[in-house]
Amino acid sequence: MTLVALATPFRRSRGSVTVETAAVLPALMVVLAAGLWAVAAVEAQLECVDAARAGARAASRGEALERVRGGVLAVAPAGARVVVTRSAEVARVEVSVSVRPRWGASLPSVTVRAAAMSTTEPGVMSVTGPGEE
Repeated sequence: MTLVALATPFRRSRGSVTVETAAVLPALMVVLAAGLWAVAAVEAQLECVDAARAGARAASRGEALERVRGGVLAVAPAGARVVVTRSAEVARVEVSVSVRPRWGASLPSVTVRAAAMSTTEPGVMSVTGPGEE
């Protein structure tokens, strides 16, 4: 057997790794993009939870509802919707936001929500501010 005969089978598969990589690379990019989108959604969810908790604590202490709402919006992700309610027994804050990937404006958004409740401290009146329920 000559050296040329030994090299012939390897020549046929030459470049196959490049072709396989080119075929798999788009799928890998889609998986990476989906992972990044999921991380962004989880981050927004955690920010909503933190904002709702802080708002419920402030509302239960008797802070003005507009001030509570402003504080929640400062902590919540951009574009969040906030609903603050307070009764004689319970203060409740709901925060929701739609998360859309920055790189995919045509992709659907995911809405994340968080709500927190806190027992109203004694002496706090059940007051509803303008724009609140």
